[in-house]
Amino acid sequence: MMTASPQTYRAIFISDMHLGTKRAQTEMLLEFLRATESSSLYIVGDFIDNWALRKVWYWDQAHNDIFQKILRKARKGTRVVYVPGNHDEQFRDFKNLRFGRVAVLEETVHTGADGKRYLVLHGDKFDGVILHAKWLAHLGDQAYEVALTVNAIFNRIRRFFGLPYWSLSAHLKRRVKRAVEFVSNFETAVVREARLRQCDGVICGHIHTPEMRVIDGISYMNDGDWVESCTALVEHHDGRWEILDFGSSIKALKVKPVEAPIETIGLVHPA
Repeated sequence: MMTASPQTYRAIFISDMHLGTKRAQTEMLLEFLRATESSSLYIVGDFIDNWALRKVWYWDQAHNDIFQKILRKARKGTRVVYVPGNHDEQFRDFKNLRFGRVAVLEETVHTGADGKRYLVLHGDKFDGVILHAKWLAHLGDQAYEVALTVNAIFNRIRRFFGLPYWSLSAHLKRRVKRAVEFVSNFETAVVREARLRQCDGVICGHIHTPEMRVIDGISYMNDGDWVESCTALVEHHDGRWEILDFGSSIKALKVKPVEAPIETIGLVHPA
């Protein structure tokens, strides 16, 4: 459902849409784009899933509508920045260029209203599997696809009995020791990079786990995904940070603010 007028924010960060796959929550994402406006919109990687499109071509009208909606936002003045990830890494060949008033950057820095700096990147270069065993990453992607299929069937049964959505992969990430260690190591690595870049925080995606917390004095913020959680990281006009859980009856999931308000900045400013 949509509100009469869009909810406005200073900045919105979304990632891991995986367009080109049946698991992409395209209708939910399109509804989110219609229901929100912002001064800046950051697409933080894995917007298009080229891994999947190489195997099977899947592209429906909702995919086109999402592109058209984003380009329309850019034409109307929203500053749109696209940071490619590992599933759409081919677009990194076009870094520092603009397409339809959309800036393509390998990474960028977002500066808060109080001057604090946040490194914005997808995060795949801090994933050891992606770096050293890409074949294993592809295998894991196939296993993830199977898990999502099983999860979809399971949740259809839950809906029949009036039960809320439940994520199998999110449950495994919380319960399986190796998965917990992977997420922890990833968070530590990107926080370390932010510190090396003399930034006060980092904003990323990649691991499909929405999170906001302070790690060793550095603000770590992951905007989640649009395959399962349907979440976005937003900055309110008053400087508050929040993760919106759009997949949960389109209600905001309130999260403790992370110290700093934020404003729009980047290495490239779309014309």
